[in-house]
Amino acid sequence: MRGELRIHLGAAPGVGKTFAMLGEAHRRVGRGADVVVGVVETHGRERTAGLLEGLEVVPRRTVLHGGTELHEMDVDAVLARRPQVALVDELAHTNAPGSRNAKRWQDVEELLDAGIDVISTVNVQHLESLGDVVETITGARQQETVPDEVVRRAEQIEIVDITPEALRRRLAHGNVYPPERVDAALAHYFRVPNLVALRELALLWIADEVDVVLRRYRTEQQVSDVWETRERVVVALTGGRESETVLRRAARIAKRSGGADLMAVHVLRGDGLAATGVGAADRVRRMAEGVGASFHTVVGESVDDALLDFARGANATQLVLGTSRRSRLARVFDPGIGARVVQESGPIDVHMVTHSAAGRALRLPRLRNGLPAGRQALGWATAVLAPAAATVIGIALTDWVDLSTDVVLYFLATVLAALAGGLGPALLAALLGGLLLNFFLSPPLYSLAIANPGNVITVSTMLLVGVLVALVVDRAARRAEQAVRARAEAALLASFARTVLTRSDPLPRLLDRVRETWALQSVALLEQGEDRVWRRVACTGDAGACDRPEKADVDVVVDEGLHLVGTGRALPAADRRLLEVVGGQALLALRGQRAEAGAADAERRAAANETRGALLSAVGHDLRSPLTSIKAAAGSLRDEHLPLGPDDRAELLATVEESADRLTGLVDNLLDSSRLAAGAVTPLLAPVGYDEVAATALLGLEGADGVRVEIDEDLPDVLADAGLLDRVVANVVDNALRHGGTEVVLRASAYSDRVELRVVDRGRGVAPRERDALFAAFQRLGDRAATSGLGLGLSVAQGLTVVMGGELTAEDTPGGGLTVVISLPAAPVGAAR
Repeated sequence: MRGELRIHLGAAPGVGKTFAMLGEAHRRVGRGADVVVGVVETHGRERTAGLLEGLEVVPRRTVLHGGTELHEMDVDAVLARRPQVALVDELAHTNAPGSRNAKRWQDVEELLDAGIDVISTVNVQHLESLGDVVETITGARQQETVPDEVVRRAEQIEIVDITPEALRRRLAHGNVYPPERVDAALAHYFRVPNLVALRELALLWIADEVDVVLRRYRTEQQVSDVWETRERVVVALTGGRESETVLRRAARIAKRSGGADLMAVHVLRGDGLAATGVGAADRVRRMAEGVGASFHTVVGESVDDALLDFARGANATQLVLGTSRRSRLARVFDPGIGARVVQESGPIDVHMVTHSAAGRALRLPRLRNGLPAGRQALGWATAVLAPAAATVIGIALTDWVDLSTDVVLYFLATVLAALAGGLGPALLAALLGGLLLNFFLSPPLYSLAIANPGNVITVSTMLLVGVLVALVVDRAARRAEQAVRARAEAALLASFARTVLTRSDPLPRLLDRVRETWALQSVALLEQGEDRVWRRVACTGDAGACDRPEKADVDVVVDEGLHLVGTGRALPAADRRLLEVVGGQALLALRGQRAEAGAADAERRAAANETRGALLSAVGHDLRSPLTSIKAAAGSLRDEHLPLGPDDRAELLATVEESADRLTGLVDNLLDSSRLAAGAVTPLLAPVGYDEVAATALLGLEGADGVRVEIDEDLPDVLADAGLLDRVVANVVDNALRHGGTEVVLRASAYSDRVELRVVDRGRGVAPRERDALFAAFQRLGDRAATSGLGLGLSVAQGLTVVMGGELTAEDTPGGGLTVVISLPAAPVGAAR
């Protein structure tokens, strides 16, 4: 008997898969099961290693590869031991070269074939089918993978899940990786968005597997009732014109239902929802794939029964179909598929979607255009040839048919001429047919004399039929032409509206579209000022031709003092009416543009006032304080009547020096801020190491003795200006010492083509909503009072970092505090310093 496989599935390293596996092993040992450890990777985690106590561990085999000893699970030893349960960690692991199996999951297959139960672990990023998705999320391609089918065959899959925040705390406390790897992991793979996406991926994958198990159970137990365990939307498609409308509506329903499964079904045979022609299934399949729906084709004698059977079999909760294309008269005798589906759906919610083809099944099809010259020529030819053909047939069949049959043939010729060419050809066919009928087929033969008065009625009836059919054809042609123009106008106006709504500066593009659409030489929007002079607000084409409405070939009044004009040719009344609507859109675009410009100007003024106020406030305190200290100390030193000892004089001189240094730093920040605002900073980029910059930046900083520098000298150099980077690091560290306490750590790590320096403090941190203001000028942690500083340090640091092609960001320190990250591009390998 084959053994059973149990897998603990996690979203990322450190969630507790191995811990959970060892806990399960102890529970089984407590129940008397024979459990051994085939291989468990503790990764130096003390709590995980502690759980190995009390469990029998099968010694690993040693493999030499490239002078390095590698330790792998000894499959033969486990098989010889023949326990009831074997623990095999990291299912996706790649074995050392020379091993019997290339992958550890293949070792597990041997154990299972030998009748040994296996408990294992795997992360969702190691599933073979999710490799591309994981690479998109994390930016790293997983080299060790396991086929999904191996995991799916497991008798039990248990997900081990914790929140991203809890995992990051576990990582920061050193419970996952060694301390030197923590910062790089937090900054890259273990970022909150990555962990959220991986967690969702794991939960969705396990939910799909649970759904497969549920469907298997329902099939085996022949359960036909709908169990609303998960939202599933089934949409019925015919392949007709309404299919796209119905499908998109179903897609919106599925999305609003929390990302429900969407299944498109095409029923073959029957009416209403059956295929509309050859290739309908292919069209429907392409449409379904376009919105991410799965496509299914079913065959049934009764469309409604087949549709409901499929929905119940898929455990669908909602069913979407279009309203009937049958006319009201037809629905009196048969309510249609939709009505029957609603009556028989039971617990399945049914959505009926209206569409343009609803209720039009018995109407004549609309012609695509009017009657062009070619069509009219065909009609006149038919008016001559069809009666002649009817005459030839009548003469040839004289011995077999009577006069009534001949009359029917001429009626058919008249109808054909009317359908082909309209009223004129129909009248010609009726007259010609009557004459031919009277001359060749009606007694007396070969004479136009009318012996039978009924022939007069026949000819008159043919004329009437021809006129009626021709009128219907002409009316349909005119309506079709109007419909085509209306659709074109609607599409054109929608395009213009889209231009106005989606473009940041829509007026030039809107006028350009108008010029292209009506083939004009130039188009302009003219505005008359208070001085009665016309000015161009916007213009496209020949600017010189658009300066006054009187000179324009097209002049549309948009608003009082605002005209939309064009040159090149005059437009018909219908086009002018459409152009008036476009003028309204141009007016809206102009108002929106001016409102946006006014808002931007107001925002600039407000920002300038805020900056001016903050600067005056800062200068009022921060520049006055060191000046006051210098003046007081200098006054004391100059006072001849004030007895001062050597220590007192030295202390006063130190006060002067310290205040001067503070004043120099404040002035330097002000000058740097001004240079950055003017774009006058040009960095001299060259390779430089973070360790060197950190050492020089800490010199002279008050409290720098308590800063720990944990930067590996082997890290790649960054491409930066050493002087500017020194200022950046000094400002960031100074800010951390002022507001984050004395416990400040500098760490660096490399990732991809970037090298990051992290300044970590354990202060009270900054709320996420205040992060944007953290790097603004004259900000002191939400404008709270500070003992010194203009609030320019981080603002200048960010500006200098951006100038060097880097980024300066802030994030929470796990466990409390703020971490400021300086990210710069790595210097090319071998670049000269």
